[in-house]
Amino acid sequence: MGKDGKMHSRKILQGLAVIAVLGVPACGAGVSSTQVPALDTAAGHIVSAAHRSAQSSRAFAANCVATPAVEDSGNCTNIETASSGLGPLTPAQQVPGLHPADLQAAYKLPSGTAGAGQTIGIVIVGNDLKLESDLAVYRSTFGLPACSSASGCFKVIVPANASSSNANWAHEVSADVDMASAACPKCKLLVVEADSAKYSDLATAVSAAVSAGANVVSNSYAIPESKKESSALWSHPGIPIVAATGDQGFTTVNWPAAATNVIAVGATTLSPASATPRGWTETAWSGSGSGCSTLAAKPPWQTDRGCAMRTVADIAAVGDPNTPVAVYDSYQDTGWIEMGGTSVATPIVAGVYALAANGTQLNGASSIYTHPSSLNAVSAGSNGSCSPIYLCTAGFGYSGPAGLGSPKGIAAF
Repeated sequence: MGKDGKMHSRKILQGLAVIAVLGVPACGAGVSSTQVPALDTAAGHIVSAAHRSAQSSRAFAANCVATPAVEDSGNCTNIETASSGLGPLTPAQQVPGLHPADLQAAYKLPSGTAGAGQTIGIVIVGNDLKLESDLAVYRSTFGLPACSSASGCFKVIVPANASSSNANWAHEVSADVDMASAACPKCKLLVVEADSAKYSDLATAVSAAVSAGANVVSNSYAIPESKKESSALWSHPGIPIVAATGDQGFTTVNWPAAATNVIAVGATTLSPASATPRGWTETAWSGSGSGCSTLAAKPPWQTDRGCAMRTVADIAAVGDPNTPVAVYDSYQDTGWIEMGGTSVATPIVAGVYALAANGTQLNGASSIYTHPSSLNAVSAGSNGSCSPIYLCTAGFGYSGPAGLGSPKGIAAF
C-alpha cells in the first residue's frame, strides 16, 4: 500500500532474465530460483528488467540453509533472493517483492481495523543496530503507521551476554518485524534477543517474551530434533507460539515447530492470478519443511495416520523465494531486498493470530484443525518423496508441507 493509501494491483510479468543461484537442498533435490520478474502497478510504474537483472550478483547472498545445522542450536530460516541496491527514499511502486497490501489482500486480513492492544513477540539471535530505523523505512514506504521505541510500540530486550549479529540473523529480524508489521500494523512489536543460538537460550527468550507481555511469539529458526528437546520447554498456555518448519523440504523435523503445542508454519508459493476468484494462486513450496517427530506426542486435534507422533506442519503462508516479499535491511546490506523462506511465513501467521486477539482461548494449533473451511486450501505442490504421500505432497485436506492451508481472514484463529 502506498502513502496515498491506495492498494496497487500487481501481476508478475513474464519473459525477464533468469539467473543462476545457489541451490537449496530439499529431500535430495536442489531448489533453484529464478530472478523474480518485475512488477507493475495500477499507476503503470514498472521496475525495469535491466535494473532487476543487475541484482544477480547478490542472489542468495544470505542463505541460512547454506549454514550447516548444529545439534541443539537454532539456525535462521530465511533466504535472500536478491539485493536491489535501492535505498530508503525509493517510492513504494519501485520496491520489488510482495508488499503489505499484497499480503493483506491475498489472506483477506482485517489489518486496517484489528490488532490494537496486541503485542507480537519475536525471538532472535544477535543485535541489529539498525533495526528500528530500518523498520521505520519499511513502514513509512508502505503507508503503515509509525512504530517506534519512543512511542512504546517497538521494544528490544537485549540480554547481558548478547552475541553480535551477522548478515543472516540481521536479515532474519528485519524480515520478522517487517512481516509482522505487514500483517498487523496496529500491533506492538517486542524483539527479544537470545544469549545464543543454543536451544536452551532460545527457549528462555520465548519465556522472556511471554513474561514481557507478548500475546503471540514468533520463532523463525530451526533446531534439529534431538533427545534433549522437550515439548514442555516450548509450551505457554494461552499464548500462541508459532515456529518455522525449516527450508529443507521433507526431512527430519525441526524444533520448536515439532513441539506438541507449538503452531508449525510451512511455506507456499504465492502468485497473483486475476482470472481466479481469489485473485491469487498458492501451492506448497518445495523447500517447506515437513516430517514426523520421533519425540513429540501427537496432539489430540491432529488425526492423520501417517505419523504416530507429531506431524509437521499445521499451516502455511508465502515463503517461496521465487515469489519473495519486500524487506528493508541496511545492516550489512544495501536496503531493499527480496526474501523467502519459512522465516517469511512465520511472522505473517503470528500477525494473523494477533489480529484475531483470541490467544487466551486457544490450545496450540487446535483452532486451525477445528476450522479448516476457514483457510485457503493448498492442494498442489511437493517438497520431496515420501510415504504416505500426503507428508510431502499437497492434495485435498491436510498435507505435511502446507498443513491445512493458509490464512483466509481470522476465523480459524
